[in-house]
Amino acid sequence: MRFVGSYVALVTPFDRSGGVDAAALRRLVRSHLRAGTAGLVPCGSTGEAATLTHEEYRRVLSLTLEESRGLLPVFAGVGTNATAKAVEMAREAESLGADALLVLSPYYNKPTQEGLYQHFRAVARNTRLPVIVYNIPGRTAVNILPKTLLRLAADCPNVVAVKEASGNIDQVSEIVAGAAKGFAVLSGDDSLTVPMMAVGASGVISVVANVAPRETAAMCAAALAGDFKKARSLHLRLFSLVKALFVETNPIPVKAALEMMGLCGGTPRLPLTALTAANRPLLRRELSARGLL
Repeated sequence: MRFVGSYVALVTPFDRSGGVDAAALRRLVRSHLRAGTAGLVPCGSTGEAATLTHEEYRRVLSLTLEESRGLLPVFAGVGTNATAKAVEMAREAESLGADALLVLSPYYNKPTQEGLYQHFRAVARNTRLPVIVYNIPGRTAVNILPKTLLRLAADCPNVVAVKEASGNIDQVSEIVAGAAKGFAVLSGDDSLTVPMMAVGASGVISVVANVAPRETAAMCAAALAGDFKKARSLHLRLFSLVKALFVETNPIPVKAALEMMGLCGGTPRLPLTALTAANRPLLRRELSARGLL
C-alpha cells in the first residue's frame, strides 16, 4: 500500500440524543468517494475517539468500512495509553477489516523513548496490518524523536509511515533523510502540508479535508507532481480557512463548519463544547469565501 495524497481525519457525527449519527457518517464517507480523497481515517483525535465507547468505536469503524465499499482504504485510529489495550484495539480493527492502523503515541504516561519504542513494537508485532505511527506531542506530552521512529521502522517491517504533527520541519527533514525507501511521512498539521511535502512528505491526514476535500486533494496532487507553484497557490487559498478551523480545540470548529454546510450536527462531546458565538462569524466568512455554504 502506498501512502500518498490527502487522507481525511473523519469527524464522528452525533445525533440530537448524543449517539453516533450513522446516516450522517455515511453521507460524509460518500462525499469523499467523489472528492478525490485518498483514504479515510476514522476514530482519531478529530473523530473524538477518546469519548467513544467500545461499541461506538466498533460501529464507527464498521460503518466507515461498509460505506466505503473497498473503494478507499480505511485507517483505523488506535489511541490508548496502555500498551495491552492498544494491542487489543489493533487486533479488533484488523478483524473488522481495516486496511491499516493509525497508532497514537501514549498520552499522560509520558514514556521514555525506550518506552515509546517498546509500545509501538508490541502493537506492530501483534497485527499483520501496516502501522502508521501518530506523533502529536501537543496532545500526548512526549515527542517521538526521529531516532526512535527510524529504529522502529528498521525493526518492524509493518511500521511503514508516520503522521508527523510535531510542527517541526527540521524533524520532518531528519526523518525523510534517514528513512528507508518506501517509508512515508504524512503531515499531521494542515498549515504545514505543503512545506512538509517540499522536503519529502507524501501527503496529509487532514482536518480541512472534511470541509474542502477537493481542494486539499488537488494541493497534495500538485505537490506530488512537483508543481509547487500550484501547490503553494492552493495552500495560500486554504490557509485562512485552516487557521479558522483551529481557532478553538479541534474538532470543535470543523464540526461547526460541517453543521453550517448542512452535513452533520455540530456539537462535540464533553469535555469539548460547541463553538463559541464569538468565533462563528469568522468561520462562516471563511466558508462563504470559498463557496462552501
